[in-house]
Amino acid sequence: MNKEQFIAFQESGHFTIPALLIEKYANLGLNEAEFIMILKVQYYIQRGIFFPTPEQLSEQMSISTTSCTSMLRSLMQRGFLHIEEFQQDTIMYEKYSLKPLWERLYDSLQHEQAAEHKLLEKELENSLYTVFEQEFGRPLSPFECETFSIWLDQDYHDPIIIKAALREAVISGKLNFRYIDRILFEWKKNGIKTIEQARNHGKKFRQHQQKDRSAENDSHKDYVRKVPFYNWLES
Repeated sequence: MNKEQFIAFQESGHFTIPALLIEKYANLGLNEAEFIMILKVQYYIQRGIFFPTPEQLSEQMSISTTSCTSMLRSLMQRGFLHIEEFQQDTIMYEKYSLKPLWERLYDSLQHEQAAEHKLLEKELENSLYTVFEQEFGRPLSPFECETFSIWLDQDYHDPIIIKAALREAVISGKLNFRYIDRILFEWKKNGIKTIEQARNHGKKFRQHQQKDRSAENDSHKDYVRKVPFYNWLES
C-alpha cells in the first residue's frame, strides 16, 4: 500500500486506524489530550459534520471551549490537521482534514521499517565478518576489511550474495579475496541478485570447467597414443 492508497483508505470512513494511532501517537509528538481531540475530529467528520466548532468538540470533553480552540490551532500549526475547502451544490464550505496526520504516520512507519532493515543489514554484516574469519582461519587484514566495505557500501552487494561468493571460492579451492571479488563482479555483470541464481550460475560454471578438464585430458591421451613405444631393452 503506497502513501496515496493509505491516505485514501483513512479518508474513506474506515475507523481501523486508531489501533495504529494508539500505538504511535506519542512517537508523533501528540499528548493524550491532543490524541483525543484528533479522535473527536475524526468522529465528527465520519458523522458528516466536517467542520465541528470548538463548542461542539468540548461538549463531551473535559476541557473548555477556549482550550479546544487553542489545541486546534496548535495541531494545525504543527502539521497534524488543516482546513480545506470543498464545494457542495455550488456552495463552498470548509472542513477539517486529517491528511497531514496520516501522512506523518505513514512516514513514521516507513522510517521505522528502514531503521529495522538497516539494523538487520548490520547484523548480517557482522555475522558475515565472522563467517569469513572462520573460513580463512584468521582475523581479516585491514586491506580485506576495506575490500569488504567496498563490496557493501560502493558495489551494494547483498550480504547473502557475498556469503554465496565465499562458498563458491571454498568449493573451487581458491580462498582469497581477489577470487571472491571476481565472482561478485561476474555475478553483478550477469544480473545475479538472488541466492538461487548464484547457485545455478556456480553449478553451470563448475560443469563447464569439468567438461574443459575432461576434453583436455582426452587430448593428452590421444597424444600419448600417437607416440610409438620403443623398447630400449631389446635394442
